[in-house]
Amino acid sequence: MSELAHPVQAPAAPLAFRTMPDVLGGRYCIECLLGAGGMGTVYRARDLLAQQFGDPQPYVALKVLSEAYDQSPDASALLFNEYALMRHLHHPNVLRHFSFDVDTAHQRVFVVMELLRGPTLDRLLCEHPLGLTWPALRDIALPLLEAVVHAHGRGVLHGDIKPSNVLLSDDGVRLFDFGLGRAEAGTLDGLAHVSRNRVNAWTPGYAAPEILEGAALTRAADIYALGCVLYELASGKHPFNRMPATHARPKRPKNLPRHVWRGVRKALAPDPGKRGISAAQLHEALATKPGFWG
Repeated sequence: MSELAHPVQAPAAPLAFRTMPDVLGGRYCIECLLGAGGMGTVYRARDLLAQQFGDPQPYVALKVLSEAYDQSPDASALLFNEYALMRHLHHPNVLRHFSFDVDTAHQRVFVVMELLRGPTLDRLLCEHPLGLTWPALRDIALPLLEAVVHAHGRGVLHGDIKPSNVLLSDDGVRLFDFGLGRAEAGTLDGLAHVSRNRVNAWTPGYAAPEILEGAALTRAADIYALGCVLYELASGKHPFNRMPATHARPKRPKNLPRHVWRGVRKALAPDPGKRGISAAQLHEALATKPGFWG
């Protein structure tokens, strides 16, 4: 998570922070709140064991369940599933998860993750209301697409790709928060089958129309979300004003090459059957020089 995400200090911290113990699992000293999402809250913490052994950077990020979900068995299973999905991935553009732990004394489950410096993509977009230049866009989009290509290649679906889940760290782009993700059939089949519909944490502006209607998560849904993010990178605006897709046809952003626009336009199709493009093909389009396509 981002160390520059305006950590919240007492007394302005919300209830979730005030009710957190000072130390989780007898090892992780909570220092500040980094951010909160649909079902998870993330803190910066100091690993006391690593510090004891002289680690000069003993800091990690801890993800715990938000107050609204910390008593839900489904939410606890979802948090473990997220850790299992992340453990299945090994890519430089995917945020690393170190361990899943239970603090029995405080009845808390939590995930230990790497702590990185840098803003999330939504903050960068706020600073560029007209979108990014083509070189700047490619520098972000290519590693993001590489992360999704890797995840899909390993049978893992993200389920919640959006600017606030993309970290622009000092060490490069990182995709994180697979909390609504799932493994495809044949991948991690031993994981508990839990209902994500009961959690109801989909982001309407980036969730594919079929997901909001109750359909199962598929690669096509991730592709739709990628299309929204790529369009927003190019134009500074969401293609559908952060509402579920309709029959409206967004226009090509001026700084998006035509050969790339053809792929992005497919990704934005409201009908999943018409999203005839993969993350790998989107990556290929962005990586290819326009002249090759004519």
